[in-house]
Amino acid sequence: MTVAIKQIHPVFVGEVSGVDLTKPLTREEAAAIEEGMNRYGVLVFRGQNITDEQQIAFTRNFGELEVKSRPGNIRKASESRLGAGIGDLSNLDKDGKIISGDDRQWFFKLGDRLWHSDSSYAVIPAKFSALSARAIPSWGGNTDFADMRAAYDALDERTEAEVEDLICEHSLIHSRAAVGFTDLTPEEIASFKPVLQRLVRTHQATGRKSLFLSAHAGAIVGWTVPEARAYLRELTEHATQREFVYSHQWRQYDLVMWDNRATMHRAKRFDRNEVRDMRRTTLGGDRPTVEQQSEAA
Repeated sequence: MTVAIKQIHPVFVGEVSGVDLTKPLTREEAAAIEEGMNRYGVLVFRGQNITDEQQIAFTRNFGELEVKSRPGNIRKASESRLGAGIGDLSNLDKDGKIISGDDRQWFFKLGDRLWHSDSSYAVIPAKFSALSARAIPSWGGNTDFADMRAAYDALDERTEAEVEDLICEHSLIHSRAAVGFTDLTPEEIASFKPVLQRLVRTHQATGRKSLFLSAHAGAIVGWTVPEARAYLRELTEHATQREFVYSHQWRQYDLVMWDNRATMHRAKRFDRNEVRDMRRTTLGGDRPTVEQQSEAA
């Protein structure tokens, strides 16, 4: 079979057919998928009943797995349910039981329901993320995606000029505080110290500009915090208008891959008493968006 991609949203998002992710990709298949990522920003693969090892192998066709220089959650390594290279985005603890609703790990996970870009809190933000639905709840749990290229293209001239050279501070502290979770240890606060990211970034492969927004962004260099947060909220409201957003209704064994350099996403509510087993692989980016200050590096 030949890889085929059908656009399923007026602005972005393609659905891929003609590929079996349980098998190694040919060079031609990998090239077609990467080209699709550059064009659509989000690709949907239906009916891919894959193992963790197969998901990792698929993801590595497009770069190297992200090696984080700082943690992306509060879970200790000894509490991990999954092996190296796989991110656990489920509502399960290390024993496969549903996490308690008053567990601080659950509170931390609720920050994923805000619009964000994966690893924007890292000096070198992520390239692609691939999320596999191993088990899904009977209600809710969609993932929304927003095309930040289209959002940038729709800016008026004054705003486009204003955002061009702005630098933001990104941290998990900001996004978790936004959902009311501030119960961080001194060690966690130190590991989540802010990094700098450009508000406008240019895609290395396509040359298209996009807004680099995220709930992790809590300040703009040179601005007061209240004015910065009000402005970032205004930009986020613009970027997540209905015409820029695709809501993915998961089916078991779907795999969705998105480009963090061109999109934002958020998880939606679901029945937390049911299992939602979602597993993510993430590709590391290749460079910072801006040179870091020594105190933020």
